[in-house]
Amino acid sequence: METMSTMTGLKSSADVLFLLLGAVMVFAMHAGFAFLEVGTVRKKNQVNALVKILTDWSVSTIVYFLLGFPIAYGISFLRPAGELLGTTQGYDLVHFFFLLCFAACIPAIISGGIAERAKFWPQVTAGAIFAGISYPFFESLVWGQNSSRVQALFQSIGGAPFHDYAGSVVVHSIGGWIALPAVLILGPRMGRYVRGKSHAIPVSNIPFLGLGSWILAVGWFGFNVMSSGNLEKISGLVAVNSLMAMVGGVLAALVAGRNDPGFIHNGALAGLIAVCAGSDIMHPLGAFAVGCIASVIFVYGFHLEQEKLKIDDVLGVWPLHGIIGTWGGVSAGIFGQKFLGGMGGVSFLSQLGGSLLAVVFALASSFVVYGILSKSVGIRLDQEDEFNGADLAIHKIGAYPEDSIR
Repeated sequence: METMSTMTGLKSSADVLFLLLGAVMVFAMHAGFAFLEVGTVRKKNQVNALVKILTDWSVSTIVYFLLGFPIAYGISFLRPAGELLGTTQGYDLVHFFFLLCFAACIPAIISGGIAERAKFWPQVTAGAIFAGISYPFFESLVWGQNSSRVQALFQSIGGAPFHDYAGSVVVHSIGGWIALPAVLILGPRMGRYVRGKSHAIPVSNIPFLGLGSWILAVGWFGFNVMSSGNLEKISGLVAVNSLMAMVGGVLAALVAGRNDPGFIHNGALAGLIAVCAGSDIMHPLGAFAVGCIASVIFVYGFHLEQEKLKIDDVLGVWPLHGIIGTWGGVSAGIFGQKFLGGMGGVSFLSQLGGSLLAVVFALASSFVVYGILSKSVGIRLDQEDEFNGADLAIHKIGAYPEDSIR
């Protein structure tokens, strides 16, 4: 009896440590979000990018702890510490930490789209609403306490539940499609489009952009692999599929993007975003194909968005996270099939339905939140502040203070 109790305790401790390591890896990804944005925006907006990501993370932690995790999973932490620790060494607490890292991706994704002209506090408020209420509600439908009824509906319609192993749809698609209305309501940056003609604003720092991509890519293996939730369910297939999709994204961007470093570094992320949903059921060569297709979607989608539709989405988060997240959900229903070397158990119809449901939900919630904020407190900097840059206008200091002294 004592031996069994000891083994149970060791298993609980191993699962807590396993998920904690995953949480730390995904937490580190937020530094990747920060440097990806810092490397893309102009020098006068780099401090703002860093402060936004860290502030959004901190606010997301509080609202997801108090509201979001209980909404998604029906577990409240408003209990004595002894009860929180329980007999599982506090597994629910590290599970919260791990999934918080997913929830906090939503405002981090949005941040890249609205960069260089958004007010600070209205965006912090919007991020709190999305991380604390909107995102957790959708999370509950796919992964959480309300999933049984929703999945039963997909089962009856498509013959299989909606499958999103690590969040192509739940996290990335939701974040990217939420960002689109924000970008549209804000409008383009000053000078981006003049008399109907596009005037591209070059990225400020390729090394920082590349650093952000690398940090994200490394942390992504925690994002995907540790989504198993405990040690005994860990999958080497998920790890290798993530690698193959990333590599496919890089190589496809190398060709489609004509050796452009911005496309190449974002191509890696495109592949990783797309493979999240089906990383546990695809063959590695299928994952490679998914990553290649995702990268091509980003390269041409970014051009379509910026030059044809004239949507000033600074980091291209709508095509990168929104459209490619949707592709990831759909691709699980294609490359997860047994005739393509996958594990099976998925339905193209269910994957399409779940992916489209996320699009509708994200657009509706975003138009409501940003519409109200825009009409009430406003969400855009005035022209003088935008011209001077968010660093000086909001934070009263630039990224390189010694330049100001000289």
